[in-house]
Amino acid sequence: MDPRSEVLLRQAELFQRPLLLAGLPADDLLGALPQASGWSWHAGDQATLESRFAGRSQFGTTPPEHAFEAAVLFLPKSRELTDYLLAALAARLPGGELFLVGEKRGGIERAAKQLAAFGKPRKLDSARHCQLWQVTVEQSPAIPDLEALAQRYRLDLADGPLEVVSLPGVFSHGRLDRGSALLLAQLDGLPSGHLLDFGCGAGVLGAVLKRRYPQNRLSLLDVDAFAVASSRLTLAANGLEGEVIAADGIHGAPEELAAIVSNPPFHQGVHTDYQASEDLLREARNHLLPGGELRIVANSFLKYPPLIEYHLGPCQTLAEGDGFRIYRARRG
Repeated sequence: MDPRSEVLLRQAELFQRPLLLAGLPADDLLGALPQASGWSWHAGDQATLESRFAGRSQFGTTPPEHAFEAAVLFLPKSRELTDYLLAALAARLPGGELFLVGEKRGGIERAAKQLAAFGKPRKLDSARHCQLWQVTVEQSPAIPDLEALAQRYRLDLADGPLEVVSLPGVFSHGRLDRGSALLLAQLDGLPSGHLLDFGCGAGVLGAVLKRRYPQNRLSLLDVDAFAVASSRLTLAANGLEGEVIAADGIHGAPEELAAIVSNPPFHQGVHTDYQASEDLLREARNHLLPGGELRIVANSFLKYPPLIEYHLGPCQTLAEGDGFRIYRARRG
């Protein structure tokens, strides 16, 4: 059981009513709270919850439409995303109770101050290195317009400007990160066929690929519902078409790809996790056609070339800078 769930269950009598668990972990909490339902924006967690508690959790960027008497938000990493999620929940709970739970190292005490916009917050419990806070919603906000909260920025590229639309919580929100910037300069000479932007975030790489290779089919994949929505907005803002997939890792990607291009994810919550990136390197050949290419950016300190060469083929370093390297390998 996730320690945040354990803290909730220490106060289980508060949650024996129609309750929404927002950003819940994929553990046994729904089983312990029979009147609760879930709202997840993590495709992997949602798949696990659906397999164990069919129909009791919804995936997406907005709260489920069904009624609930109280809500618990499991604190996300991003403060901007926390602002949106708290407002989205409080808007549905005039006079109701809104709870916030999170790890101390994740900034729960700071985040609890954000509850003051709706009423007077109070700390209910502190255990398992986590805290549980509560507020009665006395000032219920208007339902927030998620798209209006997007940050938009322009990239001036050799083939013209590109508009990027970044929603709260998406990687490198509102700016181009250094790794993607280095990879953007190394996208020449990709094979013809179906291209995949793996871990697409706001869709920068995918949009550039589609514009540079307009005859190629494009797919974009991310585990996060807000990233999936951002990528769709970025494609639309530039008049581009692509299939955007919500899936947890390379196992959810199409097969018979001509190329996989990626700034692979390695952060989840307050912890660092390289699992999705390492799975990509191990499984890429199963999704690439013979001669298909993997082209990724990675931190220079990560020992990826031996892993790439073991599972795919000879690994070439195309560029290096700002603590990153661009690697290329082809399936034999």
